[in-house]
Amino acid sequence: MIVCITGSTSGIGKATAQEFAKQGHDLILTGRRKDRLSILSSDLAKKYSIKTTTLCFDVRDYSACESALNGLTDDWKKVDILVNNAGLASGYDPIHEGDLADWNRMIDTNVKGLLHTTRIVSPWMVAKKSGHIINVCSTAGHEVYPNGNVYCASKHAVDALTKGMRIDLHKYNIKVSQVSPAHVEETEFAEVRFHGDKERAKIYEDFNPLKSRDVAEIIYFMASRPFNVNIQDILVLGTQQASSLIIDRSGRK
Repeated sequence: MIVCITGSTSGIGKATAQEFAKQGHDLILTGRRKDRLSILSSDLAKKYSIKTTTLCFDVRDYSACESALNGLTDDWKKVDILVNNAGLASGYDPIHEGDLADWNRMIDTNVKGLLHTTRIVSPWMVAKKSGHIINVCSTAGHEVYPNGNVYCASKHAVDALTKGMRIDLHKYNIKVSQVSPAHVEETEFAEVRFHGDKERAKIYEDFNPLKSRDVAEIIYFMASRPFNVNIQDILVLGTQQASSLIIDRSGRK
């Protein structure tokens, strides 16, 4: 199978690439950081004897998405699985103090970026009447918490888009799924949200959250089900986390 993963240079995207490579699948790795893409691509191809190709672009830029993806050879365009992973939180302010640049960054990445890649890749799946699109949502797509306003709204949009995509594409034998994780360690999420402030980003030290590889294994599980099974959403939290606000911070267990 050919698996296309957006945002594959770190966190859940990188772990997902490693999981699919381990299972022997060829990979289209996309991201904004060319050096990281090259290293990951080379490492996975060598370690698992798979084929890899890299595309360096920002999902917010539709022209860049279109140019990169449409520049693939016909063989690489036979994408079996698209993992829409690229996403972020930017800022942590109440709505009346929010930064427009943060808002635009989240909406353009989490919502429009997902739409950009889906709009280009899904017609290839329609043409061959098969495929699987897996969107990385969040518990923030199912609940709202203080200062999470626009990030939560963007992930609620992912949830709605996943449902809408499933309805539109089911007649072409295309599965559409999503995974909705809570706090995930081994990612750049917190550091990006707090604009590079490493001290504020230390939000996982007093409890044991999910790891990026935990989510990657769930994504692979979704993708590896038989044709008659389509897992629509998996909501997953660490054992010490019951909701966005209810966390046992008494130490790692």
